Formats: sequence, structure tokens, C-alpha cells
Amino acid sequence: MNTKIHPKTLHCYQKKDIETIFEKIGETSKSKLLYQLPTGAGKTVVFSEIARRFIDQYGKTAVVLTHRKELCRQTSAVLKSFGVKNCMINSTSGNFKAGCDCYVAMVETLRNRIKSKKIKPQVVGLVIIDEAHHNSFRKLLGSFKNAVVIGVTATPFSSDISKPMKQHYDTLITGESIAVLIKEGFLAKPKSFVYEVELNTLKTGIHGDYTVSSSNELYSSSSMQELLLEAYRENALGKKTLIFNNGIATSQEVFETFTQAGIPIRHLDNKTPDDRRKEILKWFKKTKDAVLTSVSILTTGFDEPTLEHIILNRATTSITLYHQMVGRGSRRLPSKKTFGITDLGNNIQRFGAWDAPVDWQFVFEKPDVFAKQLQYHASGNSAVQSHGMSGELRAKFPKTLEMTFDIEASYQEAIDMDKKPKTVIQESIRQQAKMCMDNADALSEAIALAQGLQPEIQWRVKQYVKCLDNASRNYKEWLLKDYQDRLEGLIVKLFAKIKSRAEIM
Repeated sequence: MNTKIHPKTLHCYQKKDIETIFEKIGETSKSKLLYQLPTGAGKTVVFSEIARRFIDQYGKTAVVLTHRKELCRQTSAVLKSFGVKNCMINSTSGNFKAGCDCYVAMVETLRNRIKSKKIKPQVVGLVIIDEAHHNSFRKLLGSFKNAVVIGVTATPFSSDISKPMKQHYDTLITGESIAVLIKEGFLAKPKSFVYEVELNTLKTGIHGDYTVSSSNELYSSSSMQELLLEAYRENALGKKTLIFNNGIATSQEVFETFTQAGIPIRHLDNKTPDDRRKEILKWFKKTKDAVLTSVSILTTGFDEPTLEHIILNRATTSITLYHQMVGRGSRRLPSKKTFGITDLGNNIQRFGAWDAPVDWQFVFEKPDVFAKQLQYHASGNSAVQSHGMSGELRAKFPKTLEMTFDIEASYQEAIDMDKKPKTVIQESIRQQAKMCMDNADALSEAIALAQGLQPEIQWRVKQYVKCLDNASRNYKEWLLKDYQDRLEGLIVKLFAKIKSRAEIM
């Protein structure tokens, strides 16, 4: 980029967030802020303007940390477009140079330069950490004792649950939601195509996500390759498409399958030489109906606005990776207001729709609770997995660890123990009544929470009726109303008991 970007070209939501961040910086000289903004909404642009303004206002050196060489180059270019003189730090760099306001570095490179005393971190006034959810950055935070630290991420949830982000950041500042950015025309609207896949053969590794070997075994199979090809032809034929895989073997199999079908496709992974990689990305950019099959490397730092369709040919337990993959297709153009998502890994069922509300403050404050919710949906009963639950609904019950209820398993247990089937509904109502009671201070609040559970109640009743096998439609409709009435009635009764006890005491 050679053209200098004027701050006035920033979008309104970006300007608002920058003002909020500088207000926080003004409150204390040692701010540790975490800033969340969705993928595709311009995080690099925002922190480049923050760096420019900080240097102008405070006259101190700024450092931007990334985790990949390519991101270093891209970040340096954006900073330059904002008029920020910056230098990239590499293994041969000496100390900070006169006349350079800002430095861009990979975390390990900078760490080594500090250890060898080639660079003096005490002169740094601002540290910006891109993709802050990565744990490698934590090694360096203690070195910058005099600096304001700003971590930037689309998903403020640590990749290592044992090292929550709130240990290193004092405050989370959330940007505009995906839904609002779509509504206001800043991001393209997703259209999802979901294929429920049996994932029982997948195994999780030490980091909690599905292993490459088990993913390769499942997704390289002939049945999954046929499903992928069928899904592509149904949803993305003739559209520029990016396919995400969990293993190189799977991606190479996809390349062979699509090539034999006469579909223009290229394969890319982290072992692809740089010159070949550039050639492939250039081909992808200029070819209208191009298909690119890849393994993880295009989840960050890859920006191709003409991309029309994303295929998740893998499953993941990482909400960060999920948002990064889908976000690759969200760039908006005058000729592109929507993009497609084909999910072959039950990811949308696991995390909710990409544009569904997520209470990131809850995630930041209670990462352990959020992690357990994700783990349950990743490894729980397949019937519960396929249901999923919106982040917006979960956020209304911060004091409840487990919100799900396995109707099918409870029904089978009731039959095995010679109980009446209706005990399943009774247990379900009691569980939801407790949820409402635990998360409300007043009866009216508890009733409002119960009414908000309507989508979950409908799903539970539907599962229960399926178990009965021969129940009529009228019975289902009656049961829905009866369930809601009994839930609210139980809440009223429990609140009355609490009030009565309080009066006696």
C-alpha cells in the first residue's frame, strides 16, 4: 500500500472503539486492555490508527507483535499506509533505530533479541498483540514494564484454558457484533448449508481438538469425499470456494477427487514453497470458479474479498478457529452481499451460527464455565450435539454450568427402571426451574427467563414426542403449553417457599 490512509476513512464503529480505548489508556499509565472485533471488521486498521495516535500523543515507541512472518509484512504495510514509520525486527536486528517510531516483530524473534540485550524493552510505551488468544505472547508481557498493552482478537478465549486471558488483561473492550456489521453493510451475510456427520471415530488430542490422524481417516474416506463433492455441486458450483481440512492427506485427497471431477482446484499447506504459494494464490484471485483446498494456514492473514463460499471439511472444538475459518468469506463488496458456508463437521451445531450473538464479556470473565459448555457439545451425546444452543441464550444463565438435558437418554433410563415416561418431562421442568431461580433475584426475572427458554422447551418436547413414537400432533401442542405452564407454576411455588422461610427467620 502506497496511499496514506486518513483517519477520517475509518468506519464509525472503528472510531468509536478507538475513542473508548484511549479513554481507558488515559485512566492509567499501565493499562492492559483486550480488544475484541469480529474477523473481517478491520482489526489491523484499528490498531494501526491506535499506534499512530499513541505515538503522536505520547511520543513513545510502539511495538506490534504477530505470530507469523506473513502477518508481520502485512501489518508493516498497513502501518505505513497510516503514516507510521515502522521497522521489522528480524534475527539480525540491532537495537531500536533513531527515526523509527514503531517496530513489528514475531514474538520469538523479539524475545531472543531481548534476551541477548540487543533491544531494550523499557523504552517501549505501547505493545499491540495481534491474535492475542495465542499463548506464546505471554512470555513477553513481563518484559514491557512501562508499556500500555493492547491485545487484539476476534475471540477473547485463550487457546489454553489453563491460562485464561483475564490473568493478563484487566479489561475487555468489545467491538460491534457480527449481526450489526452485517445489517449496516460492513460484512457479507452468511447462508449456511449443514450436513450432519457422524463424528464418533474422531479422537481428541492433548490440546483438546480433534487429532489430525483421526480426521484424515474419516474425511479421506470415499463416503466423505463423495459427500463433499455432492455438497459442493449443490451449494457452491461455479463459485470461488475455499475448503478447510484438518490434515494434509485429506486436502490432497480432496484435490484428487475434484480434479477427477473436472473442477479447477489447487492444494495449499504449510509445506508449500513460497514461490508456489504465491503462484497458487494469484491463480485463485484471478480465476472466477477456482477452488482452493487447504490445511489451516489460510485461517489468519488471508484476505480475498472475491471469495464466495467456505466449506468446513473438518470438525473443530475451537471456537476461535471456527470464527477464523468462516470469517474468510465475510468480506463485503458492492457485488457481494452474501457468502455461503457448507458445514461437514457439525461445527454450526456445536458453536451456533457464525453471526449469532456471543456474550464475550461472559467468556472473558468465566472462561472455565464456557470451556465446559464447549467440551460438552464437542463430546456429549450426538442427539444433544445436533441440537446446539445459541450463545445469546447461554449468556442469560451465567450461574448455570450445564444447561442441556438429554431427553433421549433420560427416557431410556426411565423405561429401564420401570418409571412412567412422564417423569422425563418432570425432571426437565425441575432442571429449568432451578436454572431460572439460580439466575434471577426476583420472581418477575425468573418468569422472564423461563419464557426465554421457549426454543429449548420446543426442542425438548419434540425429542420426547419422538421417543413416544405414536403421539399425536394435538398431544404435542398440548404438551408444549402444559410444559410452559408447569415450569412457571413451579417457579412461583419455589419463590413462595423462599419468601415464607425468610419471613419465619
